[in-house]
Amino acid sequence: METPIRALTLAPFSIRSFRYQWPADLATSWAFEMETLILGWYVLVETRSVLMLTIFASLQYLGTLLAPMFGVMGDRIGHRYVLCAMRTLYATLATLLMVLAFMQALTPVTVLAITAVLGLVRPSDIGMRTAMVGETMPPAQLMGAMGIQRTTQDSARIAGALTGAGLVAFMGMGPAYAVVVCFYVTSVLLTLKAGQVGAAPAVATHAATKRPTPWRDLREGLSYVWHAPHLRATMLFAFLLNLTAFPLFNGLMPYVAKVVYGADQTTLGTMVAAAATGSLTGSIIMSRFGGAFSPARAMLMFGAAWLSVLLIFANTTSTASGIPALMLAGCMQTMSLIPINTLLLRTSDPRYRGRIMGIRMMAIYGNLPGLLLAGPLIASFGYAVVASAYCIFGVSVTALIALYWREHLWQSSAAANSR
Repeated sequence: METPIRALTLAPFSIRSFRYQWPADLATSWAFEMETLILGWYVLVETRSVLMLTIFASLQYLGTLLAPMFGVMGDRIGHRYVLCAMRTLYATLATLLMVLAFMQALTPVTVLAITAVLGLVRPSDIGMRTAMVGETMPPAQLMGAMGIQRTTQDSARIAGALTGAGLVAFMGMGPAYAVVVCFYVTSVLLTLKAGQVGAAPAVATHAATKRPTPWRDLREGLSYVWHAPHLRATMLFAFLLNLTAFPLFNGLMPYVAKVVYGADQTTLGTMVAAAATGSLTGSIIMSRFGGAFSPARAMLMFGAAWLSVLLIFANTTSTASGIPALMLAGCMQTMSLIPINTLLLRTSDPRYRGRIMGIRMMAIYGNLPGLLLAGPLIASFGYAVVASAYCIFGVSVTALIALYWREHLWQSSAAANSR
């Protein structure tokens, strides 16, 4: 019994593109996590301000509204070429930070400025990599492939967090960023080998008298989502998770480590790694058994569970109780996010694949108000109160979404629950 399960789990690697894309995404994700941890801690220590930390975290999502246009470009010229260009930019910016760190010319203002440029592009990376999996993977293997692909992000949070914290502590920011640059360069070289070899999928047919334009392609994608109730509801749910859960799970982690727990950078790396270990566990579960879950039901149930566990985490006062909660929260996070992407790819017209995932990335915009509101609210009411309010609000709205769109998201016969 073990051999067929193992063969099914590793089946996506029989696709040539996936064998190159998976390590490319892994290298990119490791670099992302190292950068976020290194720079987040730097900003918090240099400015001693939770507001500046939330601004730094928010800048990483600055380009969320541009994500659909990256999807349009992917549909037009190919997701591989767009992804390579994006990752080349990451490597260039990381090289600039490395040089400034070696010259001891780095300042919080410089970090925020470079982060703002990076934030114009970085939010679209996950959407582009997911679209590239969708264009190369048979539908029957899609849920498993999404689970395996998700391990690139989860393992990066473990290894990238611990490595980033350790390198800065023992070697300084310059050498740490040299490693980040190496990861980005590796990802570019591997991405060149991934994706479809031929032309990009054809976009929707236009009237003969109308010349296709990127804006018209974008409008068609938005209209397609709006007129499909299950897609519209899924996008709203993804926005809700980014508004309520992600700020607590990602952006505010340095604040919890330093202020709530009174710990240091090494403890922060351990906390991030613990959360990622749970996420990796969830990815493995979905890669092996994801086909047994109805996508829409799974995203709602595990999303509500993620918020519920974060409510427990919000009221912990030490790493002894916080780390186990983070591990469980990480598992629930992955098991809610993988069905979202699977649902969107499986139930959408392939001609709109890049645009659908670009619009999906717009949901990340929820991080921006979530983080910016959290800063002053925490300063006024305290972390536990604000975090608890975020979680309770998230669970309540999840229940409303499930109730309002029950015909499209909860019924077993709904297209969104096809396996």
